[in-house]
This record gives sequence, structure tokens and C-alpha cells, in this order.
Amino acid sequence: MNKKYTRGSFKLMKSMNRSIILNMIREQGPLSRADIAKYTRLTPPTVSNIVKELIEAEFVIETTQGASKGGRKPTLLEINADHFYIIGIDVGRYKMNLVVTNLFGQLKDSAELEIKENPTSEEIINTLQQGIHQTIECGNLPPDKFIGIGIGMHGIVDTTNGISLFAPSFGLHNIPIKEKLEKEFNMIVKVENDARTMTLGESWFGNGNEADNLVGVNVGHGIGAGVMINGRLFHGENSLAGEIGHVTIDLSGPKCTCGNYGCLQALAGGPAIAERAAKELKLGKSSLIRELVDDQLERVDGAIVYEAAKQGDVFSIELLHQTGRYLGVGLTNLIHTLNPKKIIIGGGVSKAGQFLMKGIEETIMSRGLTDQGRETLIVPSKLGEQASAIGACVLILEEFFSQK
Repeated sequence: MNKKYTRGSFKLMKSMNRSIILNMIREQGPLSRADIAKYTRLTPPTVSNIVKELIEAEFVIETTQGASKGGRKPTLLEINADHFYIIGIDVGRYKMNLVVTNLFGQLKDSAELEIKENPTSEEIINTLQQGIHQTIECGNLPPDKFIGIGIGMHGIVDTTNGISLFAPSFGLHNIPIKEKLEKEFNMIVKVENDARTMTLGESWFGNGNEADNLVGVNVGHGIGAGVMINGRLFHGENSLAGEIGHVTIDLSGPKCTCGNYGCLQALAGGPAIAERAAKELKLGKSSLIRELVDDQLERVDGAIVYEAAKQGDVFSIELLHQTGRYLGVGLTNLIHTLNPKKIIIGGGVSKAGQFLMKGIEETIMSRGLTDQGRETLIVPSKLGEQASAIGACVLILEEFFSQK
């Protein structure tokens, strides 16, 4: 028997005026009703009526009294941030990262679930359901205060219908995530590509919150980008926008999992770093890596290479520097195509940023067309490993505060 949870009342949010008022309170609050009417140019009775509905729905609360401008002190309004909660999930290659945030994106809980090797679609859905049930039922937060679930899924996603069209790390097609989870939990579910949720999270709560034209690059097992233009995620005609991992960098390069040769992902993704390291070590290269894996070269992965680099291993440092050069070529292509104000680097491989950045910067400086292009800001993710999961929560916040 499926246990049902109370769905948040998103019907209240469908009015443009309500959304305008909510956003104003979120961004500038605490605010008085008079200030809201003044800034929005809505009539005081309209503001009062909408605020009354929002207070009754417990989305907004009355708080301390403001300064008097003659007459009675005004009562101020603010978002009831800790009265409702959102679950965000980042579905990676080997694990699912779950977070719970309030309406301000503040982290309230987190957990990890392993993903079995070569899972079926049903097993992915079951693992998602298991993690969500555990999060809701075993946490310290009231179950009836959860209002939505956001999913950041690698690969190609049909965001309208919430379907994972192609999850390359699993070799799976057409996973009906939204349908299954909405039926199970009776709350709104939004599904998006993980690089885009990372970008969304950074845009709202991280290093991208002052840039309307932004690209977030998720560098992990695979490489993907979230493109934000004029403050909105750009998906392209068939949800392919941002598949930078499959931009060809070297026509004679190694074969990629997509079947093409020389893709950025095949040169700079986590498995590519490990493969290059193991290949060179088999040819007799000297490196601390041998000691770290007890000469079992099949154990080499990106994390081991990074650990060796941190300990001063020259071979690992140079390997990561070369990886940075490959990434620099991909980022230069992005700069020339989209001309963003800022590029944010996230994902597991980005932890090695101190060793990657020199190669990235050298490549952009040598290949950029203009001084302005060469000076494009390249920064690390502020939200780190939880960026995609927190960004998945923002999928629900966008729905909640949407002014569309």
C-alpha cells in the first residue's frame, strides 16, 4: 500500500500578482503591506487580500513591527521558510545524493544511497522511492510539510513529462520518474538534467547569483553543462543544449561511451583521467600512485590521481594539468559560442581545481578571440558536491515562486 503525503497548495501560486508579492517578500522581506503596494503598484485592497490568503496557507507570516511613518507601526511580512520543505536528489553514476531544504534553500537534512551496478529502470525508481520514504519518515521534519521533489538526472531528460529519455551511465531509456514518484508520494515532482540543476542551484544560492548569462559545467564521471540565458535555463530544441561532454576535442582521440572519438568527456572525465594514468603506469612511468594502490593498477581512479597530486606527485600533477588543458579547449568553445558572464565548474573532478585551473587558464588565454573573452570568469562551485541536489530543490522553488 502506498502511503500518501499532503501535496503543497501550488494553486495559490498560479496568479501573477501572488507570485510577484511572494518574490518581493522573499527577496526584500520583511516588508509591510503598504511597501508591497507601493513597489508593485497593486492596490492596497488587492495586496491585503492576497496576503491574507498566503498567511492562511502558511506560506507567509507576520513578524516584527516596522518603524512608524506617522500613525500605527506597520506589521511586517516574511516567507515562512521553515514551515515547508523540499527534497532534492542528484542521481549520479554510483550513488544518489538526497538533500532536504526549506523555502530559502537552507540545508536541513542529507543522505546518500548506493546505486547497484547495471540497474534496471525499476531498480532506479525503487531506489528513489526508498530514499524519499526514508527521508520523510525517519527524519525530524513533519511529513505533511514536504511540498515537492526535485530530481537532477544525468543524460537527456524530457522536463515536461519528467522522463529520463537516456541515462548513458546506466544504458537506460525512458524512465518515467515523474509519473511513478507523483503517484507514490502525491506531491509535485520535477525532473531535470543534473548539470542544469547544478547551474540552477548556483544561480539561486551559489556563485552565480549575480549573473543572468551563466554556464555551469559538471565534470564528473561524464561532463555536461547547464546554460542559463537571461536568467532562464536553455534546453534547446530537443533538450540537447549543454552536452559539452560530447563536443569533439581531438579527432584522433580515444573512443567515447557515445561511440564517437575524441569527445571532451573521453579526455577529461573521471574515468578518462584514471585510464590515462593506468596506461602510462603500465608503460613504466614512476608515480606515487603505484604505492597508493599497492601496484593494483585496476584500482586507479580520479580520486587516487588527485590524492597523489596533493602529495606532490609530479606525474599526477602533470596529468591533471593536461586534463585542465582539455577542459580549457571545451570552455573556450563555450565562451566563443555563448559568451557567458561566468562559468562555474562543479562535479567530482572539480575537487582537483587547484591542479586543473592552470591548464584551463593557459588554454583560454592562448585560444580566446578577444581580451574580454579571455577574461571570462571561471570559478568553482560554491555548493560543492550538493550543488545538483540543491539545484533540484530549486526546481520546486521555481514552481513555487514562478512569475510565468
